[in-house]
Amino acid sequence: MSGRVTMLRKMASQMPADIPATLPAPSAAPRRSRVAAWSVAHAWALAVWGALAVWSALLFVEVRSDYLGFRLARFDLGNMVQAVWSTAQGRPLEMSLLSGEQATRLASHVDPVLALFAPLWLLWPSPLLLAAVQIAACALGALPVFWLGRRHLASEKAAALLALAYLAYPWLAWTALDAMHPVTLAIPLFLYAIWFLDTERVWGFALCGILIAATGELMGIPVAALGLWYWLARGHRRAGLAIAAAGFAWSLLAIKVIVPHFHDADSPFYAYYGTIGGSPEGVLKTALTDPGAIASQLFTQTDLGYLVWLSAPLAGLFVLAPGLAAVALPQFLANGLSDSPAMAGPQHQYVAAVIPFLIAATVVGLSRLSRDRQVLGATLVLVLSAMLTAYAGPWAGSPAAVALWYQDPVPAMHVAALDDAIALVPDDAPVSATNKAGSHLSARRYFYSPPMLGRAEWIVLDTQDPWVVGKAVNLTLGPYPRLLASFRQRIERSSEWDQVFDRDSVLVFQRVGSR
Repeated sequence: MSGRVTMLRKMASQMPADIPATLPAPSAAPRRSRVAAWSVAHAWALAVWGALAVWSALLFVEVRSDYLGFRLARFDLGNMVQAVWSTAQGRPLEMSLLSGEQATRLASHVDPVLALFAPLWLLWPSPLLLAAVQIAACALGALPVFWLGRRHLASEKAAALLALAYLAYPWLAWTALDAMHPVTLAIPLFLYAIWFLDTERVWGFALCGILIAATGELMGIPVAALGLWYWLARGHRRAGLAIAAAGFAWSLLAIKVIVPHFHDADSPFYAYYGTIGGSPEGVLKTALTDPGAIASQLFTQTDLGYLVWLSAPLAGLFVLAPGLAAVALPQFLANGLSDSPAMAGPQHQYVAAVIPFLIAATVVGLSRLSRDRQVLGATLVLVLSAMLTAYAGPWAGSPAAVALWYQDPVPAMHVAALDDAIALVPDDAPVSATNKAGSHLSARRYFYSPPMLGRAEWIVLDTQDPWVVGKAVNLTLGPYPRLLASFRQRIERSSEWDQVFDRDSVLVFQRVGSR
């Protein structure tokens, strides 16, 4: 035994002095260095992802505040909610019209993309679902902007700055917060479509094109224009012409077949173009026989201001890629020729087929410049977009915030009265309610706007919200305080209705015998 101990001591004495008695634990330093190296290599991509996440969160907080504060309304959030709710109940896109009749939404707008919200509604049955999806979709449009920049520009920094400028673009925030309009989803979809065509992935474009067409009856026209760009700018004649034909055919089918089939008449939105013909054929005839009427309708101070507001955040740099920027021309003309002032307002959803092409053209156009000027141009676009958003964005105190009537703040006491009034109405009961209350009551089969009653068993009147149906004005919705006061008096005097709530100018009536 002593010999074995002696041998072990001898072996230990012969070991090098610098070998430790125990092995060290594996160092975490290489792993940290690899993570740090990856983060540095992808810093600009991470900045874009982080910015779109923060942008989405901030806008959702804003729209949630608008919803809870009754600064959103039946028109248009409630309309979409009713169509989605009905689809989830097995009645695709059914909704109550201003006339009080039940019809599919296709009688007014051909936007079947709303049906895709029905499965999500089953998971989260809240109007905020629609607002959240719209905001998230708009935010994700920053990715194809970034990818286009990386592909065409010499600097990844310039690409990231343009993606951030897209998020800072003031009219994107306005449109994303205006919950909700299916056509707004076309903004990011068009950017992905451009990206797929730019990278020669036509099947990816086809999927985007189908979804774009499903957001509105007019969206086939810019799809067609994008097909012509693909032919003329990239030389793909067959594919480009096929895209153009498919896009034009869709809009023609939607306007001339689908809407008249469900509406039993031409599109109600022909009235937007009454001054220059009142229909596609009428506008074309006016253009051929009286081009001066078209020019006088188009080159107004409002339309020129519209162009300036759209161009200023981008410093007009989209003119460096005129072919791609020209794809926005059909929608710009449709907006400018309309008699509706809202269509020439950059705060509204009508910019959906304008914004993506101006942004993408700005990205591609900057590739015509030197590397240093690319970064300078991208920085300029980001700074201008951020400054104009601070000045004219949809935030409290912004000079442009009063442009949308629903942005007017509702006092807390009045909000509490509306909440308590709405809580009285059973979830499945037919109801007639004023516009702002309608955003909280539309998830039901029968919903009417005063003075329409239809099958209503409950009436919720916010007498501070005069937006009701004007029967003498082609059933349009508008501020008619006298009509609302007359309706209130009629209901109060009627033996068919019991008043069950009256607080802070909010009234609730229940039909006698409906208990």
